[in-house]
Amino acid sequence: MSKNLSLYAALLDGIKTRIRQAQIKATLSANAELILMYLDVGRMVFEKQGFEGWGAMVIPRLSRDLHNELAELKGFSERNIKFMVQLYKEYGLDDQIGKHPVSQLADLRARVTKIPCGHNILLMQRLKDLNTRLWYMQQIIEQGWSRDILGQMIKNSAHNCQGAAVTNFQQQLASAQSDLAHQLLKDPYIFDFFTLAEPFHERELETGLVRHLEKFLLELGQGFAFVGRQYHLEVSDKDFYIDLLFYHLRLRCFVVIELKKGDFKPEYAGKMNFYCSVVDDKLKHPLDEPTIGLILCQTKDRILAEYSLRDINKPIGVSDYELTSALPAKMQSELPSIAAIEAELQSELGGDHGR
Repeated sequence: MSKNLSLYAALLDGIKTRIRQAQIKATLSANAELILMYLDVGRMVFEKQGFEGWGAMVIPRLSRDLHNELAELKGFSERNIKFMVQLYKEYGLDDQIGKHPVSQLADLRARVTKIPCGHNILLMQRLKDLNTRLWYMQQIIEQGWSRDILGQMIKNSAHNCQGAAVTNFQQQLASAQSDLAHQLLKDPYIFDFFTLAEPFHERELETGLVRHLEKFLLELGQGFAFVGRQYHLEVSDKDFYIDLLFYHLRLRCFVVIELKKGDFKPEYAGKMNFYCSVVDDKLKHPLDEPTIGLILCQTKDRILAEYSLRDINKPIGVSDYELTSALPAKMQSELPSIAAIEAELQSELGGDHGR
């Protein structure tokens, strides 16, 4: 009994010391230090559970004693300590090297400290595959997704949509531009941030997307800058109107988007080819890359789309769009709920880290 008390006292003192160290460093790098502290606390508890055979019962006692002895500290409920142990089991254990490539684990461990606590919880709850988790981590870092946006992207399986559009980019663009452009286009695009009742007109869809422009841009992906809706072009004294015109900051080119209700039709490719030619002639700067066209339909036959683009001389992609998406089956997890943890993370180590 006395040995256990001594070991427990040492564990409690070690955790208190680690917490205080984190408080000192928090002003310099709040989120990274928080995550590193969570990993350390998770390791300390996990090791004692394994080596000393204390099991899960030590966690309620730790939570209670930490609260009593560091009354000003929040965020160390039983739920949160369980999360810290799980965080360590996911990213800190060296024996995972045999299960996953060393480079993959190194990337995960490097990125986990750059991502807020609430994001990490959501990733562990929703995604078991480490490659998929790594993809979403990179998007969070590059695009600054909030936790709500991350949840929406996971729900829509954004990682499966990227780079899936039917295109002729390989034939019509230089290799570097082709690879980047292909990777940036998705299939399908999910427009479930507003409601349209059937039957609807293409103009209603276009109006709805512009009305929700911020969410539309988010679904399109990073780098799209809105130029105009029903953008006017004049050719041989005749008027033409592009549904939506964008400029892509990374691709350094205009992007013409045409919205179509129903199935893809081969004639859409010819019209888009015409629009891209006019934009290249009238709007494109000499240093810009060739204009890209994106045809969005409710459904498409991939073989029909591939034939339609084969002899077109402008770079064009064809993707589906969906106005609603089915919710995935709820996944059970041993981790605490995000809301419960977020409510307890208000402390001097940082404000709301999950948004």
